Amino acid sequence: MSFCINRRRFMQATSSAMAVGTLSSVVRRASAQSSGELRVTVGGGDVGKATIEAFVKPFEAETGIKVTPITDDANMGQIELMVKSSNVTLDVGYVGQGSALTLAGKGLLEKIDYSIYKKEDLDGMYGFAKQPSGIAWPVYSYNMVYNTESFPASKPRPMTWADFWDVEKFPGIRTLVSGQYGSEGPWEEALLADGVPADQLYPMDIDRIFASLDKIKPHIRKWWGTGSEIQQMLHDKAVEIAQSYDGRALLLIDQGAPAEINRNQAKLQWDYWVIPKGGPMCRTRRSSSNLLLALTARRHSRSCSPKVQPTVTPSS
Repeated sequence: MSFCINRRRFMQATSSAMAVGTLSSVVRRASAQSSGELRVTVGGGDVGKATIEAFVKPFEAETGIKVTPITDDANMGQIELMVKSSNVTLDVGYVGQGSALTLAGKGLLEKIDYSIYKKEDLDGMYGFAKQPSGIAWPVYSYNMVYNTESFPASKPRPMTWADFWDVEKFPGIRTLVSGQYGSEGPWEEALLADGVPADQLYPMDIDRIFASLDKIKPHIRKWWGTGSEIQQMLHDKAVEIAQSYDGRALLLIDQGAPAEINRNQAKLQWDYWVIPKGGPMCRTRRSSSNLLLALTARRHSRSCSPKVQPTVTPSS
């Protein structure tokens, strides 16, 4: 099923109207776990496996604290509903930067206890990575990825988002991120495709964005919402040209998939580890959750994560 993006949903994406009506699988699975464990969302597929190897297992080995990794994504609606219903069953999760800042603005996140961090770890991280209610992880980018069998080196390849929109010169099935959470849609790409210079993208013209998206919509097989979806579509050759996370595409390329990343007009992005406010055994869990993030920051600064997942750490 394709996700329908429109102006109304775009405007609602950072409001409580986007909250899910019932608790999602993240909450249902988490609530079945032991109260003596930390419950942490780590993402799905290869990203989840990499996060467990890079952060969860070292944390358990160093502290003896058991972590139940939830191989799924958290989102703003889930966390907001948990906190407001006083049914917080997630200790640590990571969400997009727009969601993290919105949740923090609504007072739904715990403050990060930076007093337990080592000075060298904090000094080794960029300023944007150290927010009052979140630690950045990971830094990644949205890029254009094309199938090299459909676009071999001997033929013209799409190099700009205007090329992506040019279905006559570059025919093929396409996919774009859905934008269902508001802050991570193909908004800038739509404007670039419509001829807006990169230094004039903001403030964004919403009507122009959707007019541009209407032009490419008939050629979109699916508006994807998770990294696992885009990785599977590229793996199955279900699309010829895609907007994709760089890490997902690099994993496929390393596995021999006929794909290539075009980093021209790429968009840099990052998520945040956050601690939902409240929950059972609040003081103990909050202390353990902060310890998890502190040790994660240490491994950020030592660049441990790219060994298992091809992303960039938020460290200088």
